[in-house]
Amino acid sequence: MLILGVSLLGMAAGKIGVVFDVGRRGDLSFNDMAYDGALRAATEFGMELNYLESATDSDYLPNVRSFARAGDYDIIIAVGFLLGDAIAQAAQEFPDQKFAIIDSVVSQSNVMSVVFRENEMSALIGALAAMLAVQHDYKYVGGVFGIEIPVLYHFEAGYRFGIEWGLQKYVAHAGLAAKPNVGLLYVYTGSFDDPGKGKAAMETQLAQGAVGSYNIAGKLGIGMIQANTEKHDALGTRVGPPFFFGVDANQDYLNNGLYGIASGMKRVDNGTYLAIKAVVDGTFQGGITSLGLAEGGVGISNSQALLDFINFGIQSGKIDASSIYTIMSNWAANRANVPYWIWEAVDELNAAILAGTITVPTADTKDQMDAVRKQYPLN
Repeated sequence: MLILGVSLLGMAAGKIGVVFDVGRRGDLSFNDMAYDGALRAATEFGMELNYLESATDSDYLPNVRSFARAGDYDIIIAVGFLLGDAIAQAAQEFPDQKFAIIDSVVSQSNVMSVVFRENEMSALIGALAAMLAVQHDYKYVGGVFGIEIPVLYHFEAGYRFGIEWGLQKYVAHAGLAAKPNVGLLYVYTGSFDDPGKGKAAMETQLAQGAVGSYNIAGKLGIGMIQANTEKHDALGTRVGPPFFFGVDANQDYLNNGLYGIASGMKRVDNGTYLAIKAVVDGTFQGGITSLGLAEGGVGISNSQALLDFINFGIQSGKIDASSIYTIMSNWAANRANVPYWIWEAVDELNAAILAGTITVPTADTKDQMDAVRKQYPLN
């Protein structure tokens, strides 16, 4: 395990402790975003920020306890579903300590559980993917999932709903006599950190006729974009299908902006920031804090979001500043190849979810997920 202290002011107004799971920092995605939100809060509120990384899952509880035993942390934040048991145990052992967990639910009075309505952003990605499949005469859209856990059911449920919505929208726009026959190819790989599995999964889906695949598997997206790039190289194309749909962070920047048409953004940075702000404001409460489109917790990528993320990557030392123009021009060319009415349709779905006229289904259990699969079979 590794600890790094960041003292932001000579006289810090408080202390923040962040514990990462085995994914650790450096991913320019989930974990780095969580840290960025905590750093933003620490800077704004004049607090000291420290973090611990976990080499294995056996480090989770000791790392959380290490901060709690110090007795001077205003809040201890655990990043990731995998830390749920450790926070549940530590919260019992240290009932006066305030905890927050990102992406999981721990039902104890001193734990703020920050979760996201991933189903909402995934519906937008699904709608876009489905309309692109019909537009380019593909028979499938793809999805590559990590470990089969409840939070990933949120993604799958929303994705399935969005695909169905997109197909119906295409029928209405084009005046088709029947709904296009577009199915879903998906696989749970059992991993969030094996790019080779991501590449193999996307190669299989592209070979079966997918217009592109949605990365819902963390670092497997690295392999997915490799497979996508190799397919374009074989076709001799630079715009159009097959597409890569990013997740969590704005992954449209990958491969210099080529082929990444849109990302379902999960604003983990806003989650950590809001947990810290609640402590500072004196509004901290245990229980569930759910962040969706309306709260800025999730969304679909656009040009400003991509610019913001590139700047984040530059500050993190992960993106070369000289690549901004290349990334943005490649990305813009790919987006411009999509009929404008499709982007308007995605905006329409976004607005309807915000207005509450459309409720996107979700699932937290295998039985609930099976029910959504039955409702939207997409075979």
